[in-house]
Amino acid sequence: MRNPLLYCLFPVLGACSLMPRHDPAQAWVDLDDDTAGVVQATQVDSQPLEDDRYFQVTPGEHELQVRLQFDVDPANIGPDSAGLSRTCLLTLDYDGFDAGRRYRLDTGSAGFRPWAQLKDERGAPVARAREGRCGDV
Repeated sequence: MRNPLLYCLFPVLGACSLMPRHDPAQAWVDLDDDTAGVVQATQVDSQPLEDDRYFQVTPGEHELQVRLQFDVDPANIGPDSAGLSRTCLLTLDYDGFDAGRRYRLDTGSAGFRPWAQLKDERGAPVARAREGRCGDV
C-alpha cells in the first residue's frame, strides 16, 4: 500500500518545483487561483511574458495586463438563453511595488463585467484594474 502512495506524491512535489524561485530583489504577484474562471498573466509594461502563472517585477511603477476567461450565467443574458464564455483583458497600474514583497491579484466577474484587484501581503487592496477589450483576446 505504501508504494502507490509514493507514486502519487512525486507528481505533486514535481509540480511545486516548476514555479521559479522568488527573487528577493523583486516584487512577486500571485494570481488568484480561487476564481471561477481562468486568469493568465500576459504583459508587464507592454512586454509579453513567457510564463502566464505569475508576475515578478522590479520595485516601482508597473502596468500589468491579465487575461480573464469566465462564464456568464444564463440569468444575466436573458430568458431561454444558454451560458456564455467570455474572455477579457484587464490592465492594472500600480506605482508602489516593493522589493521582496508578495502581492495577490484577485479576479472575478459580475454578469458580463470582469474585475481584478491587487492586494498586498496583509490582504489590503492597493489597486484596481480597468477593463480593456473583451472578445477574441
